[in-house]
Order: sequence, then C-alpha cells, then structure tokens
Amino acid sequence: MFDTLTTRLGDVFDRLKRRGALGESEIAEALREVRVALLEADVALPVVKDFIAAVGERAVGQEVLRSVTPGQMVVKIVHDHLVETLGAEVSEINLVGTPPAVILMVGLQGSGKTTTTAKLGRRLSRRAKKKVLLASLDIYRPAAQQQLAVLGDQAALTVLPVVLGEQPLAIAKRATEIGRLEGYDAVILDTAGRLHIDDELMTEVAQVRGATNPTETLLIADALTGQDAVNLAREFHDKVGITGIVLTRADGDARGGAALSMRAVTGCPIKLLGVGEDLDALEPFDAGRIAGRILGMGDVVGLVEKAADVIEEEEAEKVAARMLKGQFTLDDMADQLQQVRQMGDIKGMMGMLPGIGKMKQQLAQANVDEKMIGRQQAILSSMTKAERRRPKILNGSRRRRIAAGSGTTVPEVNRLLKQYKQMGTMMKKMGKMGKKGLAGGALPPGMPPPMPFR
Repeated sequence: MFDTLTTRLGDVFDRLKRRGALGESEIAEALREVRVALLEADVALPVVKDFIAAVGERAVGQEVLRSVTPGQMVVKIVHDHLVETLGAEVSEINLVGTPPAVILMVGLQGSGKTTTTAKLGRRLSRRAKKKVLLASLDIYRPAAQQQLAVLGDQAALTVLPVVLGEQPLAIAKRATEIGRLEGYDAVILDTAGRLHIDDELMTEVAQVRGATNPTETLLIADALTGQDAVNLAREFHDKVGITGIVLTRADGDARGGAALSMRAVTGCPIKLLGVGEDLDALEPFDAGRIAGRILGMGDVVGLVEKAADVIEEEEAEKVAARMLKGQFTLDDMADQLQQVRQMGDIKGMMGMLPGIGKMKQQLAQANVDEKMIGRQQAILSSMTKAERRRPKILNGSRRRRIAAGSGTTVPEVNRLLKQYKQMGTMMKKMGKMGKKGLAGGALPPGMPPPMPFR
C-alpha cells in the first residue's frame, strides 16, 4: 500500500545515513523531500504540514545534531512520528457490553462494505470464538442482500433472512432483536452506500445508529480513495459519528496517503486492513508495524503471524528436523510451496521482510509471483511419487515428460530442481552448524524455510 512512499523515503534516508554529520541545512533539505514524498502519496496537505513541523522541531534539536549517527536518529524521529500519526495504540473491535454487540458498517458504494462485513464476521467467529449474525440493510443495490447471504454461507456464518419490502431501520431492529433472543455475541449490520455522500444516506445511517446503539460504527474506505479520503472521513465522522476505520484494498497499488490522512482528520483509529479477496484477508492495523514497512524495516512479527495461521507447528518442527539432517524431499518442497500460497499475496509478504525495498529490481527480474509458484506446483504434481522421493532418477526423458504434463518447459523443470538442491545444501550447512546456524540463518518457528527463486 505504501510502495511509493517507501521508495521515496528510502532514497532520502539512504543519503542522510551516508553523511557523518548533519547540519540544519541538510535536515531542512531532507524534510523538504519528505514533504514532497508525503504529498505524492496522497497525504492531505494540512496533515503533511503538521507532520513536517513536528518532525522538524525535533530533528533540528541537539538530540540529532550531537548524535553519533545523526542520519539514523532522523529516521527514528520520522518513524516515531509516523506511529503517532497513524495511532500508537492497536485498537481492537469493541464487543464490550450486554450482548449482542452491534457493529455498524458504513461507507460509500463500492468501498467493499459487504465483503468486509463477511470478513469481520469470520474473524470474530474464528479468532474470538464469537457467535455472529450478519444482516444486510442495503435494499437499493441489486442483489446486495443476496451477495451477503452467499458470503455468509462461504464464511460459515448466519445471515438474517430477507423479508421482501422491509425497510433498513426495520431490518436493523429485527436483527438486533433476534441477536438478543438467540444468544448472539455480535450483530454486524451492512448498511447501504451511495456513489457519493448525500443527506438521504446520512439520515438513514443516523437513524439506524440511533435505534441500535452500536458499540462500533466502522467507516469502510477504499485505500485507493486518495485525497477524497479526507472529505469522506470528515463527513461521516461529523454527521454519523464513527468509532473506527477499515481500509480495504490495502494490498493494491494505493499510495497510502488515505491511512495517514483519515486517522489525522478524524482522530479515530484505523482498526483493520483488507489485504486481499479471500475471506481471511483481514488484518489488524498496527501503526508500529506499518511505520516499519514504510521505512523499509519490514514486519517480521506480521509475517510469522501469517505463517502461524496456516502451518501446524508440530508438523513444521518435524519437517525442519528432517531438513537439517539432509532428508528434505521434493514432497516437502511441494508442501512448502502450498503453505506459502496459503499465507496470501507473495509480494505483500515480501514487503514484510526488512530491507526488501532495496531489492525491488532483483525481485522484479526474478518474477516472483503467484503464477510462478503455481507453475512450480504443477511441475511437482506431474512427477511420480518415486521421482519426488528420489530426484536423482530424473533423467532427460523424465524431465521432458514432466514439462509436457505440467504445461511448462524443460528449463523450468531444471530450474526448480536446482532450487531444490540449493535448499538442501543450505539446510545441511545449517544442520552442521547446530544451534549457531539456526540462530544466524533460520526463520522463526512455524515459518516455511527460505526459498531461493533463482
């Protein structure tokens, strides 16, 4: 989401770090470039002005000028203020109170409210073990209520049955009453949107809010909104009263300014990020981790959490033990590829690795993406069990058969086998080094082993 900002700030801070000492003029010049980077990332001008003023005040003080590593100190100041601007505290969904807790989803049409409603319901059901009821109040958009019913079924959640002709306010009251009578922990109300903000929309949402007294009123906003995000957030906050923000399409090519702007303008926390189309692709918003990603520091904690969701720790430990003994097979490699794909968008995961921003050109040349991993899985699936267990028997004719069966080429088959050998060699070396090797080169528990793509 912050690719543009990450690249620009990375260039600025790389130049600062190369200098042994910094004077006020150098810091002022760097802050001018930071200002331009923020504006290019669609951060609202008033927010940029406040940000630069606050950072500048600290950066030109003795704290930086007398620092042993002034460049690093400036980066730390920018990081800390990014965290402050984005919201230092991680804000959970509020379910406190007499059940059912009502969560009101508001926003413009096309922002992803209905999908996010199902994602949030699934998250509360699976992770918080809550009994959740979904209800669609959108009687205007064709098939909107049916869409939530389908998504609810996919997420294994109960959706309020549709009553023809029932109006939004009546639907909301019926949903909360059923939620109370049938012992639901949470009722999520998916309100109607409009193509633009109008009085009719705001009046309807305000009436529903007044009748249901929600514990959360979440503004669902598209991360691609750009400068319009400020007006959108301000209008909903002033006229409806939002308690938090959910940014959708955060895995796309958005410049990221919406996150900084909306949080600063409303003072409301960004609670969740939609990071893909899958119903599990909803992440808690952690300002410290996001700031780390923006400044190229990565988010290893987030990466490990993704891994923990799809990888059984006991099985991972068994595989790791075999690998360190040199017993890694192509079956194990196939399992690792499947786990990597289950963790979500490949490029998004790589963005969570420290320093990865400086390797964008190499990554682009390596063509690391879902399609490439899919082709590798196809190659492995075209092998027999004997071939996966004993790769040494893969002669030329077998490789041609595998390439034909997987819709790939012999060079691609050869490349995958080369990667397999590299992984095996690396793991053997780490095994010989023992604990020292694991500490220096292994990934955290539960993570799939590193995969050289070339």
